[in-house]
Amino acid sequence: MTHEAMEAGLHEGSAADADRPLRIALLTYKGNPFCGGQGVYVRHLSRELARLGHQVEVIGSQPYPVLDEGEGLDRLSLTELSSLDLYRHPDPFRTPKRDEYRDWVDALEVGTMWTGGFPEPLTFSLRARRHLRARRGDFDVVHDNQTLGYGLLGDVGAPLVTTIHHPITVDRQLELDAAEGRRRRMSVRRWYAFTRMQKRVARRLPSVLTVSGTSRQEIVDHLGVRDDRIHVVHIGADTDLFSPDPSVPQVPGRIVTTSSADVPLKGLVFLVEALAKVRTEHPAAHLVVVGKRAEDGPVAQLIERYGLEGSVEFVKGISDAELVDLVRSAEVACVPSLYEGFSLPAAEAMATGTPLVATTGGAIPEVTGPDGETCLAVRPGDAGALAAGLSRLLGDPRLRERLGSAGRSRVLERFTWAKAAEGTVARYREAIASVDRSAARTQSRSAARPQSRSAAGVDRSAPQHPDRSAAPQDADPAPATPAHPVPAAPMDAASAASPDTASATPLRAESATSLDLASATAPALASATPSHAASATAPALASATPSHVASATPVNVASATAPVNAAPTATPGEPPHRESRTTC
Repeated sequence: MTHEAMEAGLHEGSAADADRPLRIALLTYKGNPFCGGQGVYVRHLSRELARLGHQVEVIGSQPYPVLDEGEGLDRLSLTELSSLDLYRHPDPFRTPKRDEYRDWVDALEVGTMWTGGFPEPLTFSLRARRHLRARRGDFDVVHDNQTLGYGLLGDVGAPLVTTIHHPITVDRQLELDAAEGRRRRMSVRRWYAFTRMQKRVARRLPSVLTVSGTSRQEIVDHLGVRDDRIHVVHIGADTDLFSPDPSVPQVPGRIVTTSSADVPLKGLVFLVEALAKVRTEHPAAHLVVVGKRAEDGPVAQLIERYGLEGSVEFVKGISDAELVDLVRSAEVACVPSLYEGFSLPAAEAMATGTPLVATTGGAIPEVTGPDGETCLAVRPGDAGALAAGLSRLLGDPRLRERLGSAGRSRVLERFTWAKAAEGTVARYREAIASVDRSAARTQSRSAARPQSRSAAGVDRSAPQHPDRSAAPQDADPAPATPAHPVPAAPMDAASAASPDTASATPLRAESATSLDLASATAPALASATPSHAASATAPALASATPSHVASATPVNVASATAPVNAAPTATPGEPPHRESRTTC
């Protein structure tokens, strides 16, 4: 267990019910476990939490999470909180049919996409808020997997713990640096406009988990979160699955990496250039990329320039067993990333005993260990250094054996999902205890007030505003949703629009309840044609001018959308999803 997790387990208030099983709601707006770290995190963490005896309900949107089955996992379930799935394969960036719209959140989702933004963190948070508040009392703790949407501010029915793997602002900057031309840079800024919302939300979160010390510092620097609210709980590899197997033959010259050709952060362009250099010394050297092939762009151009069409292979959609055997068959694994908040591919490769060449970008050295002891470490963005490391390992079988053995030992000692689950539960209990202590202090102060006011000769125990005190605190009448996997009911605008400014953490109202139109794109809804979304958009939005999106001032979501309560319609069946940076 990590040092931070051990501290949490000893914290005052956590010992009294340290063995009580918890009811956990685990939220993820993207759940694909075969493309990107968020889905992998949810799949493995939920499994290990259930094995510890806790009741875990994963609440996710398309592509839906894939959860493990088997002995001891009857406490693990999935609830589908459906979106419009606008980025699905084979028709990404589609415009939904009229009968697909259920409420104003659907219209907001489409409008944001139409104007080049990424709506899912915001719209999932709004749907999740309504779902959780309708099921108040069903959960002991809510764990958000980096949604960081306005809907999760305030009361969500249980204490909130949030995982931030690393600030997406890092990805944004790397893509801006790689963008060519003003138009491309404008497109990148528009796509990543949701990061402004994530900054505002992150600063208000009471408890943040992250996966490495490097990510912790990045969260402080980029998002402005207080250092004392951030706790490191390392994640890990499935060491039962990712393990050595001498019966799998190694393929001479094979180099394996997990990457996506259209994401500059992954550094694949430098690895392809390095491969061309390596092949001058080792003609059998070839690269197998687990990820999406680039049909155009820098990676495709380099493959063509160096004549590597037969030496670079892309594979995707493979099973866990196929992935493990592929890594086992390689003489060398490589992580060429410019930055990583942790690097699961590094931990998984090391767990199989495959020797590793990795950059020192971000938190990768925290995972891979010292250069020359558990891996070969090189500078990020340096094709020559990558080539030198790969050539050295390909030409030295004894070095490969030594590094492979030391790498697996390091993972077994530090980075397993069982340890990650233990550390996470310790933070759950600390969050619950903190809320309980706060509630007790509030109750104590409330009990003392009548006596002090009576002493002053003033009776203020009666409500000063009877009309307000009589109003319901939560006007969300939706029925409870069963824990068994079912599509979540649509929500009405009034219950989900406001991020609940009556939070324990003081904040100016505009920060809690307003949306920057460049990130939420409410004005874009004005351009929705009547045949698609006129019934789902509010009158206030119709006056907005799409051409002024970039300079528009914040609007209050509740005031802009509350008049609308669109009738729910049937949700179409789950389509296949698109593998892209939106799902990874």
